[in-house]
Amino acid sequence: MFSRIKEMILKEFIQIFRDPRMRSIIFVIPIFQIVIFGYAVTTDVNHIATWILDNDNSKSSRAVSDAFSKSGYFQIHGYLKNEREIAQVLDSGSALVVLTIPQGFQDKIESGEVATMQSIIDGTDSNTARIVSGYVGKIARGLNYESADKKLRQIGNKMAYAPIHLESRAWFNDNLESRNFYIPGIITTIVTLVTLTMTSMSIVREKEVGTMEQILVSPIKKIEFILGKTIPFSLIAYIDVILILTVATFWFEVPLRGSILLLFVAVTFYLFTILGIGFFISTISHTQQQAMMGTFFFYFPMVLLSGFLFPIVNMPDSIQWVTYINPLRYFISFIRSLFLKGVGLEILWPQIAALAIMGLGSIWLATKRFQKTLG
Repeated sequence: MFSRIKEMILKEFIQIFRDPRMRSIIFVIPIFQIVIFGYAVTTDVNHIATWILDNDNSKSSRAVSDAFSKSGYFQIHGYLKNEREIAQVLDSGSALVVLTIPQGFQDKIESGEVATMQSIIDGTDSNTARIVSGYVGKIARGLNYESADKKLRQIGNKMAYAPIHLESRAWFNDNLESRNFYIPGIITTIVTLVTLTMTSMSIVREKEVGTMEQILVSPIKKIEFILGKTIPFSLIAYIDVILILTVATFWFEVPLRGSILLLFVAVTFYLFTILGIGFFISTISHTQQQAMMGTFFFYFPMVLLSGFLFPIVNMPDSIQWVTYINPLRYFISFIRSLFLKGVGLEILWPQIAALAIMGLGSIWLATKRFQKTLG
């Protein structure tokens, strides 16, 4: 038995490394994806393109411009001459926000009246617009405080201290960097795509090149065939995980606070699940093109319903129930908690248990599904 499995493993490695496409999938694409996605996938909003329509041209209006410019969030691209130009800069996409300061702005401040200014935000991307609106409100509150304090000092008083002082602190991600949240998720999606692609094409490739007939007449058993196929892909997946983890921790400096041993335990159970799904796709496909289409049929719903991009709690209740059968949901939750929180098995055992059940069940079903036939 072991000699037949060994020969299957050697044959599989030879086939994999003879194919230039497979070599690219194994080594080049994972590193390329983690570098590109690591820089591209972020919700941090900085360098906000800002234009200002200053109809007052006063000391107070210039103080507003300076406050936005020095905030670190807004980048002043220029000043508009009239209201007609507002639509032009927003339509062209050269402005994300336009600040309008009306005439008489400073006079109202000095007389103690409410001085109104307006921010017009491009709401095409609603999430970005909400963040920009929050930044604008924060700066406006700071300007209000400074103005009130200055006015009180002019009459010989000081700003009274507020009775409540709030001190905020973010645990696990001190600077609230979105990169620290997304890169652990990117690791899971890359491992999923690479492993699913290789596995789903494995049996189909045997059919296309004609080696399946030789396997059919050999004394190899189903379980030996499955093990001979899964072990090489598992080893390759472990290599990919190590490469991606190295880039994530040393290049992007994402903190890995948890146990590496526990991480690889979860990776093992998750790989069982992906390998099982990949073999299922491979058994129902007759060409590598069909296998590739089947891979994406499973891959995209898994990513969209995993919480990688969209919080699961924001999904409709019916969709939230569907996510419970998605192994990527548990793996992403596990790896983010391990990276950022550094928690152990006492907290992460539900995710480990779910991955173990799905992984072992998936391999069992793949073994049952596989039939020693060309059809």
